[in-house]
Amino acid sequence: MNLENHSKREQQRPKSGEETLGKQHTGSVEVISRQWVTRATYLITAVGLTCLFMQFGIVPYLATSLGLDAVEFGYLQTLYGVLQLLGGPIFGRFSDQYGARAALILSYVASSLVFLLLSMSTNVLLLILSRIPSFFIQALPGAQMVITDLTTPAFEHADPSGKLGLCFGIGIILGSSLGGSLTTHFGVYFPCYVGLAGHLACVLMVLLFIPAQTKSQPKGNAAEQSTPHSSDVFSLKEVLRLLKLPGVMDVFLIKVLSGLPIGLFMIMLSIISIDFFKLEAAQAGYLMSYFGVLQMVFQGLVIGQLTSRCTDRTLLMLSVSVFSGVGLAMALMTNVFQYCIIAFPMVFAFCTLGIITDILLTKSVPPSDT
Repeated sequence: MNLENHSKREQQRPKSGEETLGKQHTGSVEVISRQWVTRATYLITAVGLTCLFMQFGIVPYLATSLGLDAVEFGYLQTLYGVLQLLGGPIFGRFSDQYGARAALILSYVASSLVFLLLSMSTNVLLLILSRIPSFFIQALPGAQMVITDLTTPAFEHADPSGKLGLCFGIGIILGSSLGGSLTTHFGVYFPCYVGLAGHLACVLMVLLFIPAQTKSQPKGNAAEQSTPHSSDVFSLKEVLRLLKLPGVMDVFLIKVLSGLPIGLFMIMLSIISIDFFKLEAAQAGYLMSYFGVLQMVFQGLVIGQLTSRCTDRTLLMLSVSVFSGVGLAMALMTNVFQYCIIAFPMVFAFCTLGIITDILLTKSVPPSDT
């Protein structure tokens, strides 16, 4: 009996070692897979935002050539912003129901439709219709969903959020300057075809590199998991439920109210560059690229250091306070040189507010409610 027991233990030892090695191998493969998907997400986001920001070199000059004045252009841009505002919660619900890959595909298909309609915009009606698909243009939130799903709860979210901010900066720099240059040299419709091709390429890359489901399977106590009460993507009750989670509404209101003034300014920056700063298409693109360079500097060099030394609450208060001063300075500026100076604190507050509020919201909601 002792010999039999010893023999059984000897047989079990190699098996136990193989199982442990297998688990370690599986874990390492999973880590490598997550890294590849994360890097692919950064690449796709940078390409998509580059194509999207080409609009800054297209839409204002297309609108001007079709006879729209500054006020009418403001209405057109406001329509774009309102559609994105309304589409945000629906896009989030769609992602939680069908996965981040399906949501990203939806976003890039919508972007492709925008540029297709822009390439056909020979009258004001078609130009207005080109704004309608923007309801689902949520590439940056979609990428944030993928990164959040792939990030372990113990990991600091400031680093991946900062890298997505770098992608945003790259998109502004390349997209704005490229859109303005192509418009100046090849006409207002040529960048539309480039943007259309770029977004279709993003759809293909999402299909190839992003898994169908990026969320981890729920573990632990089921009570700690948040299960949506309704599978309806357009459920207003579900949106309100999320807003009622502890800490969500406060951060949401701070994010919206603080970001609204800068959002209005950025929406109108293209027409401000034409009518107020008297810039050409290429020059307006370079101005937006300057904004992108500043954002990359703050995202890559400054905010990471601040998040390691200051609390989230301190940085949130700092960004809101800086925004207040920026608003006053923007009301008093008279030329593009003054704007370039004001852009320093404006971009700092913009980047800090975006990252800190994303971190706070991510901590406030369960993984199932990205």
